[in-house]
Amino acid sequence: MKKDIRLKNIGDKHINDKIISYVVMGAIIVAIIIISLLLYSQKINKDVKDETMTLEEMTGVLENNNETESASTEIGKTVEESENEIQQEEMQNTTTQNTTINETVESSNVSTNTEQNTTVEEPEGTEEVKELTFQKPVEGEIVREFAQENLVYSETLEEWVTHNGIDIKADKTTVVKAAEAGVVKSIKNDPRYGLTIVIEHDDTYQTVYSNLLTSEFVVEGETVEKGQSIGTVGNSAVFEIADEPHLHFEILKDAIQVDPSIYIK
Repeated sequence: MKKDIRLKNIGDKHINDKIISYVVMGAIIVAIIIISLLLYSQKINKDVKDETMTLEEMTGVLENNNETESASTEIGKTVEESENEIQQEEMQNTTTQNTTINETVESSNVSTNTEQNTTVEEPEGTEEVKELTFQKPVEGEIVREFAQENLVYSETLEEWVTHNGIDIKADKTTVVKAAEAGVVKSIKNDPRYGLTIVIEHDDTYQTVYSNLLTSEFVVEGETVEKGQSIGTVGNSAVFEIADEPHLHFEILKDAIQVDPSIYIK
């Protein structure tokens, strides 16, 4: 009985030793695994760090290589080659400037030629303004000329005076005709030149017929044709009462008296 108990105790101890052994072994294995994992993790971190450093170093190496190549290229040039390059750059700049100047001059010449060759076209349908020509209102001798700068002697006033028209000698009742087509502006008794007819014409011309006897052929505002009868010669001009019967005739351009002899044709 004691022997069995002893054997049983021995067996239990043996089993306990095995369990302890298994536990220790398991702990060792777990520790080994943990240590291995830690070492492996450190190794990975180191590899990554080494790889990153390698990339940075490679970038620095590339930059250094580029600088070295640039420096080597500059150093490898001779003084003559450098001067030639500078001269070529200056020639290119000069050529560019000359080209720009030539283009500007050509453009200016083209613009000038275009302006010179451009002609102003007259609008279609524009009618030519014909120059007026005046006929003699009565046939007869011019007994007193136009005189604005030179004086003429007045028998009536018995002095030298200016004369703003011409006096055409004609008998009383001689028919006076319109010197040019126009519109009768006025029929009046002028205090100096007596019964007077004024006709307006194109291009700001007016004709004045004074020292009349009658104006029975026209009325104010009437349109008359060239050569149409408008009145008769008389002797109504106070300033020329001492003269023989005549027609005092004036032409005005822009309300200024001009020499009728120049315009009568």
